[in-house]
Amino acid sequence: MTDVGGATATGDGIARRRRRRWLRGTALAAGFLAAGTLACGWVLYARLSGNITPDEAAAAELARYERERPTALVRGAQNILVIGSDTRAGDGNRRYGKDLGTERSDTTILLHLAADRRSATAVSLPRDLMVHVPGCLRGDGRRSEPRFTLLNSAFEVGGSACTIRTVEKLTDIRIDHHVVLDFSGFKDMVDSIDGVQVCLKQPINDKAAKLRLPAGRVTLDGEQALGYVRARKSLGNGSDTERMERQQQFLGALANKVQGSDVLLNPAKLYPLLDAATSALTTDPELASLRGLYQLVRGLRNIPTEHVQFLTVPREPYVYDSNRDQLVEDRADALFALLRADKPVPVTKDSAGSGEKDAPSSGNSPAPGFRGNTAAEDSCA
Repeated sequence: MTDVGGATATGDGIARRRRRRWLRGTALAAGFLAAGTLACGWVLYARLSGNITPDEAAAAELARYERERPTALVRGAQNILVIGSDTRAGDGNRRYGKDLGTERSDTTILLHLAADRRSATAVSLPRDLMVHVPGCLRGDGRRSEPRFTLLNSAFEVGGSACTIRTVEKLTDIRIDHHVVLDFSGFKDMVDSIDGVQVCLKQPINDKAAKLRLPAGRVTLDGEQALGYVRARKSLGNGSDTERMERQQQFLGALANKVQGSDVLLNPAKLYPLLDAATSALTTDPELASLRGLYQLVRGLRNIPTEHVQFLTVPREPYVYDSNRDQLVEDRADALFALLRADKPVPVTKDSAGSGEKDAPSSGNSPAPGFRGNTAAEDSCA
């Protein structure tokens, strides 16, 4: 009996030792797995953060002119200037034209985020708008002379800092952040979410943009999306007005796709989007990291799509050249005042591609809503 009991006791001890070894091994494996996961997460985080180019030169130039810049009036409200660069430099962009060593802002959008993060208003500024461009630091180290010229030439003269100073003088709105997006990055962003659906009222056959599409609902891949938002002379009436309307409609559809799908909750889809987006961005230093971008966009997740508005600054043909634009002063001033004060901007549905320009308000009657669209609107409806 003693031998049997002793054998049993010995067997129990062996079993306990085996269990302890197994538990230690499991804990060690779990530790290695956790460490590996953290290391992998850190590598991905570092890679995405490293993709973003900080615009140090613009920050230094803006600091030089800090005293003349507007003062932010509402704590928490944010104004971001989004600039679409038409640079042909780099392998991904050369197919869109010859690299002439200069670049202009093909697209300029002032994005206002309300302090309560319950609404957002994106205002397109026409590239052909006549504005006062201040003296700016050129790429060759010299300073340009102030001049009255096209808005998109500010980017060519002095890059993002010159564009920001020009827009601030035009609107008296403090620009808190800026983002410059290039061609190839835009395409990759669209492809990373498997395309974006738009509604075409007429078929498109544009050789210059290499775009051939049927009428109706169409899902555009990155290459098609780029042609769609950039094409000008061969689509519609050939005006920059219609191109801005297409850009606004596409951005609304893009916002719907990202918010309405599982992109934000699916790492397999979110990472390619973040990789494409960060690789395409040049931003002010404060935004030039995943943490900086996250702090900016985390409040956007709760903005209802019907509260994301797109409109074009009120403008009319320039008095000395009908191919250029000038502000409709009273209407534009009213819009800028609402944005400065972080007050709601009344938007009435645009006449969908009419190409009409704004007229000044008459007398002392209340100004009507600004023509535009919301991200929630279906252009096929």
